[in-house]
Amino acid sequence: MGPIRYIGAFTLNKLKRLGRMFFFLFEAFLYSIIPPIKLGLWVRQIRFIGAESLSVILLTGTFSGMVLGFQGYYSLSRFGSEAFLGPAVGLSLIKEIGPVISALMVTGRAGSAITAEIGIMRISEQIDAIELMGLNPFRYLVVPRLLAALVSVPLLTSIFDVVGILGGYLIGVKLLGVGSGTYFGEMANYVDLKDVTEGLLKSISFAVIIVWVSCFKGYYTGIYTGFGAEGVSKATTQAVVMASVLILLWDYVMTSLLFS
Repeated sequence: MGPIRYIGAFTLNKLKRLGRMFFFLFEAFLYSIIPPIKLGLWVRQIRFIGAESLSVILLTGTFSGMVLGFQGYYSLSRFGSEAFLGPAVGLSLIKEIGPVISALMVTGRAGSAITAEIGIMRISEQIDAIELMGLNPFRYLVVPRLLAALVSVPLLTSIFDVVGILGGYLIGVKLLGVGSGTYFGEMANYVDLKDVTEGLLKSISFAVIIVWVSCFKGYYTGIYTGFGAEGVSKATTQAVVMASVLILLWDYVMTSLLFS
């Protein structure tokens, strides 16, 4: 009975943690719609998550578009369809690559920092001090980050898409000789508002995943990963890995079930 007891305890522990994660997300949304909203903290987090991630988004977006321009041109040239390079680059960026890579970059840059910051507050008993003062930690630690991510990540995704399309333009038009009018004209014919909406909805859901996982792992650092520097490092690693996997998994679910 030993192995069976171990498997049962392991399963119950995982289900308990999963339930706690969903309850954590429910509380975050609940306090997001109940005033007061800490406007100063919200603006500060928009700057941290959004503005300070801009350089990474510009760099990765440009080179992603350039790679798509190269690969798309040589793939389409086999079928004599170089004129469709614009739609190929635009649709790939707007529907899939832009939202996913932007979310992964924000996870690596901002999500890891969020987990480490809240985790340090937990092990140094700052969160306990907030609770002892009769304040709600969610209003100060989770809600401003959630609202900031809901604003910042879609904007960063849009910037990623724009610079990626320009990167594809540099390669396809300036380097490989595709007509400028053909590149943008065919893109206008094939890229619809529905495609843009799909990318934005994905980026909004990815923003929720990033903040949800990052804040949860930081908030419960002492329980699931231990105290001290090692506990914070484990929580940060787990947050980045889990958020990245959930982003890719949720992208597949949305693509196959909602936008197929």
